Amino acid sequence: MPQDPMDFEWSYWIEWGRERILWLLAGHLLVSQVSRLLAEKYKPWCLMVYGMAACWLLLGIRGFAVILLHATISFAVAQFQLSLLTWLCSLILLSTLRIPAVEEAKRKWYDTENEYYLLLFTVSVRCLFCTSFSLEYCWHGPAQKSSHSFLWMLAYVFYYPTFHNGPLMNFNEFSKQMRRQEAFSLKTNLGILIVGIIRIFFWWCLAELMIHLMYIHALYSSAPPLEAASYWALGGLALAQVLFFYVKYLVLYGVPALLLQMDGLKPPALPCCVSLMHSFTKMWRLISVKSPIMLLICHFTYRYIYVPMGGSQSSLLGTLFSTALTFAFVSYWHGGQSYLWYWGVLNWLGVIVENGIKRILSISLIQDLI
Repeated sequence: MPQDPMDFEWSYWIEWGRERILWLLAGHLLVSQVSRLLAEKYKPWCLMVYGMAACWLLLGIRGFAVILLHATISFAVAQFQLSLLTWLCSLILLSTLRIPAVEEAKRKWYDTENEYYLLLFTVSVRCLFCTSFSLEYCWHGPAQKSSHSFLWMLAYVFYYPTFHNGPLMNFNEFSKQMRRQEAFSLKTNLGILIVGIIRIFFWWCLAELMIHLMYIHALYSSAPPLEAASYWALGGLALAQVLFFYVKYLVLYGVPALLLQMDGLKPPALPCCVSLMHSFTKMWRLISVKSPIMLLICHFTYRYIYVPMGGSQSSLLGTLFSTALTFAFVSYWHGGQSYLWYWGVLNWLGVIVENGIKRILSISLIQDLI
């Protein structure tokens, strides 16, 4: 039975995975385990060199140069130790991905659109990593600058399991865990690898079953079936799409999470099932890295936007502004198209309404009435 071809993201990453990325991840695993066994002290630099080589192989010398240039500019701006300047630099670098003349020039570097999109996705994710490093550099004192060197930035930016599509680890977590030297057991790691592969294979089979039998995305791409469907049917289709999104990211983030574990790092939590969610705020709660939507950057926005802008500790207007800024960045990072801004505003309003009702219900008079 033919599969639903309308989910671009799944088809794209599965195709790249089969062609090259899975093989490069296997190479990373080999380098990681050998370096942990023979030279634990030099593991970050071995993995850095491997990540650079993998980047060069997949994206070519020009793609490699673009990512290295972004990292160099971000590091240079971070030397001023001004968070606002760092953010300005990051947004400018991100905006260069949407300049038509620059896009056209980059397309000419590659034979296919898929190769260009791989560069686009990779650079977008690397912008978050460069921003994380630069902000941590701004926030740390002179005594800690040695642990925030340009070499450590390159080790972080070119760490291959998270290179193309995340998930995101902030720099502090990455460097602290990468520096930690633990007892290494090849037998234990082998057991973790086998169990992890079995779980990911199960999730992949489930996702393939859904995409071959349910045709959720094909239905969404055609107006007549949606117009003819009842509200209950539309609700079921929406739930089915979100459930597929959840299973898809168990695979797409499950693979790098397994490699992080094999490297002795603690991976970000995988998404939890959306069927367990009953609260709009809980689904989008920025402190939770288990949010099933936008798992890639929810922890990033919480640490680097929501909290620095005051978050829930500020006044009501401050909280509204912090939340709005967070959703604005998420919308802009994903492309900044008009539908993304509408989506961001609707989600922001949903969080506001739910929190507003909770505040009203917490009033003692209302509780007495209830």
